[in-house]
Amino acid sequence: MASPKILEVSHVAPFTASPQSTTHFSLPLTMFDTFWFKCSPVQRLFFYSLPETEDTFFNSVLPKLKHSLSLALQYFLPLAGKLAWPQDSPKPVVLYTRGDVVSVTVAESDADFDLLAGNHAFRASAVRPLISPLRLSETGASVIALQITVFPNRGFSIGLTTHHAVLDGKSTNMFMKSWAYLIRENPPLLPELTPFYDRTIVKDPCGFDMKFLNSWMGNLGSTSSDCRNSPKLFEFFQSPDGPSSDLYRATFELTRSDIDKLRRRVSSNWDSLAHISPKPKLHLSSFVLTYAYMFDCFLKATEGDESKSKVVLGFAADYRNRLTPPVPENYFGNCVGVKVNCNDTREYLLGREEDSLTALVVKAGALVKELGEEIDFYKEAEKMLSRLSSLGSDNSFYFGVAGSPRFGVYSIDFGWGRPKKVAVLSIENGSISMAESGDGNGGVEVGLVLKKHQMDRFASVFVNGLSDIL
Repeated sequence: MASPKILEVSHVAPFTASPQSTTHFSLPLTMFDTFWFKCSPVQRLFFYSLPETEDTFFNSVLPKLKHSLSLALQYFLPLAGKLAWPQDSPKPVVLYTRGDVVSVTVAESDADFDLLAGNHAFRASAVRPLISPLRLSETGASVIALQITVFPNRGFSIGLTTHHAVLDGKSTNMFMKSWAYLIRENPPLLPELTPFYDRTIVKDPCGFDMKFLNSWMGNLGSTSSDCRNSPKLFEFFQSPDGPSSDLYRATFELTRSDIDKLRRRVSSNWDSLAHISPKPKLHLSSFVLTYAYMFDCFLKATEGDESKSKVVLGFAADYRNRLTPPVPENYFGNCVGVKVNCNDTREYLLGREEDSLTALVVKAGALVKELGEEIDFYKEAEKMLSRLSSLGSDNSFYFGVAGSPRFGVYSIDFGWGRPKKVAVLSIENGSISMAESGDGNGGVEVGLVLKKHQMDRFASVFVNGLSDIL
């Protein structure tokens, strides 16, 4: 499959309505931002069907996308700026100066649009060329890179690469929804789509912002700016394995009916275990059931051929409404931490009387229930710091989650209909992605990347597991 042909690289600036428009904008990083400082960029793909002529795309669609992007960027100035660490700043900041722009690559592909925007397994390498990289240097990093790829007479994709130290999934989707809104409506934005930038709402009396950053740079225990002048400051943490050429990508869907079946099965199995007393109430949300079932299928599909010494259960959690005071839903930046059970999941499942799915629901549900209790976030931050400092040192395989069924990604309509497919590319580290079902049936769509023989096993286990449930 040939790589897309690059047609142009445009530079889109935030719309300026008058000479008095903002010329300088600085946004300091919080502890939530520095926690993700050196994580690999987050990559998302939105596929849209457009069975019209190529001329329609270049003469109508593309100009509208660029213009509405410029309108959106006037509200999202940090996206046009860069991540930097000025000498007069005690910590890194996102810095926008008038004249800064967002890079937009426009490409054309002859690849099979329906395959790449479908659910069936295909080589993961086939979609990597639909994404552009961030610009990195010793003095800073770009915040976002966009690529718009046209598939003549079939549709187009929007590839989005974002720096995780600047924004999380909720902020990214707020931007995408704002961009789509402004292609159909005139400014101003709706209040819920207008970013909230006040960083003082995130309290950090213990200085976790610099603790996290120094942990990334190997200066654990320091709260100063030891790492300011490191030439590797803006490099991303890379897994020693790197992406494999044998990786395959596929999407699996659990319908609302499937999730209800899983809920009934787990409840029945749990109720039958009379010896467990007192018996805690299970947390049987769609998220927990989906995560547990996918994890169960993953463990069975990879049994015997995983090189990692431990397989760890965990996921990211949004803390916006869990902090005191709560952070507004339209807060721009990161407000995401991690909940992890660091015990080896395979070992945990050995010899347990309940089946593996029920045991995983118990484990995952316990982490979710902790989020519903009164949280001492600074104790949580200490745990996050410990996990960050041990990253990569214990050969663990972390089965995480990117995205959320609550983001509403399939509602992002630029005027040519809902997305045919939304995919998270940056899950080749072992995580899965979650989104609401594209057909609106109330189910959950899950993206997964595995080696070919593992993917074949996974598909079989996934289908057979659901068919075995009465």
